[in-house]
Amino acid sequence: MNTFLLYVVTAVAEISGCYFPYRWLKEGGSPWLLVPGAISLALFAWLLTLHASAAGRVYAAYGGVYIGVAIGWLWVVERIRPTAWDVTGAGIALLGMCVIAFQPRG
Repeated sequence: MNTFLLYVVTAVAEISGCYFPYRWLKEGGSPWLLVPGAISLALFAWLLTLHASAAGRVYAAYGGVYIGVAIGWLWVVERIRPTAWDVTGAGIALLGMCVIAFQPRG
């Protein structure tokens, strides 16, 4: 469970790191939005180093969690209710993440 939570926190850091500049560029927000964006992206990079597996495997498994967290972000932050297609796609991605991240190690 700690592995999954670390993936979730990593995804939130990356999404927020991209969302702040998006708000500045796309929605005419303050340039100051770049500051929390840069901090979030630096946190994201650091969090990736805390994952125990090989980098390529971490990135592959992380991608599934990222999709799930992005759909959650859509709902919570952007206040857009996900469709059944969004939820199904995120579920498939999370299933793939579990296959990769929790494989037997030997």
